[in-house]
Amino acid sequence: MGKTKRSTVVFQGMFVLIFIALFMVVNSCKEVKDEAAIAVNTEITKPFEKVIWHIKAVHPDGRLIDVKAIDRDGDIHDVKAIQHSPQRSFMDVKALVGETEFPVKLLVSGDKYTRVKALADNGSVYDIKALTPEGDTLDVKGVSRTKNIIHIKAINKAGEFYGIKAISPEGKLNDVKGVKMTDEQTEVLINGHAVYAHIKAIPQAGMASNNGQWHIKAFHPKGITLDIKAFDPEGKKYDVKAIQDSYQRSMMDIKAIDGNTLLPIKMIVSDDKYTPIKAISEDGILFDVKALTPDGRKLDVKGVQRVGNLVHVKAINKDGEFYGIKAISPDGELNDVKGVKINKVDLETEINGQKVFAHIKALPQAY
Repeated sequence: MGKTKRSTVVFQGMFVLIFIALFMVVNSCKEVKDEAAIAVNTEITKPFEKVIWHIKAVHPDGRLIDVKAIDRDGDIHDVKAIQHSPQRSFMDVKALVGETEFPVKLLVSGDKYTRVKALADNGSVYDIKALTPEGDTLDVKGVSRTKNIIHIKAINKAGEFYGIKAISPEGKLNDVKGVKMTDEQTEVLINGHAVYAHIKAIPQAGMASNNGQWHIKAFHPKGITLDIKAFDPEGKKYDVKAIQDSYQRSMMDIKAIDGNTLLPIKMIVSDDKYTPIKAISEDGILFDVKALTPDGRKLDVKGVQRVGNLVHVKAINKDGEFYGIKAISPDGELNDVKGVKINKVDLETEINGQKVFAHIKALPQAY
């Protein structure tokens, strides 16, 4: 009898443990699903300790040279890349003046090389310079453009260029580049200054061949890829490609191809749970962007979660599961497809009457 009671107690204990384990698994799955369902226009604010990356010029002999902001009185201030979230694919570069962070931008200029300045709230500007240990002050400027990317260099007295890098406390490296979001000379006005390009710290990308058009695909967990296409209101289908019209692959435009016309693909301002992604025609008509399954079903492609300056782009199946979106070159190189935000507010710009929340770009994968 005592043995039977002990067996019953053991069985009941095991049952309780199994029930608790199942409850924890189910609850964990629910938490993951709930987290994925956060509206994309609400930035993810999980606890993350801000990381300050150093901005340095790299001398050919391997030495690092400080890059600083200098005000009109000659006072020197730090210039840093600010990592506000786990993503490090697209980080702001700021001048730190006391407790205030001022944006660092390339300004519209007719000079041979484009000026790099920090812009204060009161409209004043801070020079951005590289300061050598020997006491030399080197200009830091945009020296050449490769499509969306402006190459930023420190320039010594002999006219030689030194690359500019962002370096994390753990020794990770990002390139410091100017990035352009539009074809216009002036991207935006900030405190009365015409901005030519934004200065960002982005992952280093190896030299890629000039492959022209990269395929845009959704990746199914079973290892198959799904075509990404655009559809006009009448249902006509258009290819969607990342356009590499230069040797840089750090930030490539993604377009819908209508004959000889390339239509921009953007995230559109919306109150929806997930942000719609559309191609915008020249007359302002929105084309749907969809992933096509092998059996012909169309899956939504949307912005599902924002992390800092990036918005994760996913195809969404009928069960609400997410498939990653990649750009694939003919040579097999891969870039991530992401939404990119420059502004903290929802509205980035307007294109042909449509309000844009974020730009869709192909970026190097960051680890």
